[in-house]
Amino acid sequence: MEDVLEVYHRPYDPARPQVCLDETSKQLLAHVKERIPARAGQSAREDDVYKRCGTANIFAAVEPLTGRSLVEVTEHRSSLDLAQFLRRLSDEQYPTATKIVLVMDNLSTHSLACLYEAFTPVEAYRLAHRFEVHHTPKHGSWLNVAEIFLSILSAQCLDQRVDSIKLLRSIISKWHSKRPEKKVHWHFTTTDARIKLRRLYPSIQ
Repeated sequence: MEDVLEVYHRPYDPARPQVCLDETSKQLLAHVKERIPARAGQSAREDDVYKRCGTANIFAAVEPLTGRSLVEVTEHRSSLDLAQFLRRLSDEQYPTATKIVLVMDNLSTHSLACLYEAFTPVEAYRLAHRFEVHHTPKHGSWLNVAEIFLSILSAQCLDQRVDSIKLLRSIISKWHSKRPEKKVHWHFTTTDARIKLRRLYPSIQ
């Protein structure tokens, strides 16, 4: 926890951007009956019955100090999908960065080892050395700014039935293109943690 908090309080350095990465899933659902559109004095209505159309995965990376973000919808959430997203983050989003300081949850798939599953050893080595990884602790995903970003995305544009990955990509793309890049003002510090979360620290007599 303190390691991640230290990262958030580093000064802005374009050569070493601080980026948070997270992912979420979206269940794809189709309407069985036609929706009744809204009209004067009555909101739109839809039947409770729906058809399951699988699930999709959403990767998100956000840079708290600038508000820049990258979102990608994939069919799966495997280590191979993560590897492809990391390469896009490295070579398309931050091609001139010396090192990308990456904060992400401590999941089994969230490891730079995924690069060696997806690419040749030479390419995997190149990409692995582009990142400086900092994992949030177990049960500490609230420390990940990307999780907050995904919560906002879900509330603003995913609170509806979406029946295909194609439509999901279109909805997210439109939302992302209109979303202003807003900085995240992170105030919680290590000092705050040692006071408010002191029960989590070892007790030394």
